Amino acid sequence: MAHEPGAQQIDVTTLPIPHLNHLSQQLEQEVEFLTNSINQLKVAQSKFTESEDAVANLGKAGSETLVPLTASMYVPGKLIDEDDLLVDIGTGYYVSMTREQAKAFFKRKIEYLTKNIEKVQPVLQEKFRSKQVIGEVLQSKVQAHMAANAQTAGSGSK
Repeated sequence: MAHEPGAQQIDVTTLPIPHLNHLSQQLEQEVEFLTNSINQLKVAQSKFTESEDAVANLGKAGSETLVPLTASMYVPGKLIDEDDLLVDIGTGYYVSMTREQAKAFFKRKIEYLTKNIEKVQPVLQEKFRSKQVIGEVLQSKVQAHMAANAQTAGSGSK
C-alpha cells in the first residue's frame, strides 16, 4: 500500500506505552470516522437505487400513483406525462428530465458512490489492521511492564 509523501515507517515495538496508547486511540478515531463515511455513502447509494427503481417502475401517462408529501404521508395522483420528471439533483435544485435522463443520472450517481466506497474500504481495512497490531504490541508491553513490576516488588520484599 502506498504511504503518504514524507511519511516514514516506525517500528511500533520500540515505542513507549503512552505513545502506543495515543496511537491506538488515534487509529480508533480514524476507523470510526471511515466506518461512518462508508455507512453514509451506502445510505446515499441506497437512496439513489430506490430512485432509479422508482423511475424504472413508473407507470404510463394517465395511470394512478401515490405522491409523497412527506416521508410518511402520500396523496393519490394521476401521472400526466411520464417523460417530464422533476429530479432532485441536490442542495435544493430540481431539474426536469426525461425518464431515460433520470435513469442515467441515478446510474451515474450509484456508480460514483460505489467507486468511492471501493476507495475507502481498503483504507479502513488497513487502519483496522494497524489498530490490531498496535493493540497487540501495547498489550504485550503492558504485561511485560506488570511482570517486571511484580518481579521488582517480589524481590524487594525479601
